[in-house]
Amino acid sequence: MPATPAQLDLVRRIREGSQSAWRECIDRYEGRLVAFAQRRLRDKSMAEDIVQETFIGFLNSLPNYDEQTPIDSFLFAIAAHKLTDHLRKVGRRPQLNRLSSAGSSTPGLSEPPGSARRASSLVRSHENWLIHEAFLAETIGELVQQWCQQGDYERLKCTELLFVREIPNKDAAAQLGISEQAVANHKHFVLGKLKEAAARKHLRWEPPSEN
Repeated sequence: MPATPAQLDLVRRIREGSQSAWRECIDRYEGRLVAFAQRRLRDKSMAEDIVQETFIGFLNSLPNYDEQTPIDSFLFAIAAHKLTDHLRKVGRRPQLNRLSSAGSSTPGLSEPPGSARRASSLVRSHENWLIHEAFLAETIGELVQQWCQQGDYERLKCTELLFVREIPNKDAAAQLGISEQAVANHKHFVLGKLKEAAARKHLRWEPPSEN
């Protein structure tokens, strides 16, 4: 499913410098992108920053935009890479001070050993979560790029519905106008790719429960 005539017209007007077209693009896709980023980051403010960077990246990439690719697919691919970069950066420098006692003038130093152990456990849990989210963002981002190049937009749309918007298989089938079996096949394929990627990276990753 290539870009629609309406999307191509929107891109044309943005390239011509139309401010109204740029505003229309943001209004149309910002909500979905923020929801995607917020699920990964659990931080609305940071998610909004990532989405701003995504739109800037889209604007800078317009000279190389492939008009066979739907705008939303292109934007989600950019967002996935922005998320991966952010999660890697945060993962290298965990915000340990956020786990300190709010009432302590010297954060962390006045806590008893038991509390310190709990804080250490929270840090490990937070780091594991960052690794997990970076893995998902990077792997799905790579798959999205492949599907855009191959024109496999049904699988791309299905993956967005299942893994980004997290809707049930039957609802995804209804929105896409395909059978539930086709949705299950797409989901099985993506889960298989995630398992393979996790094994290559020596990560422990368990797929979500089936709908």
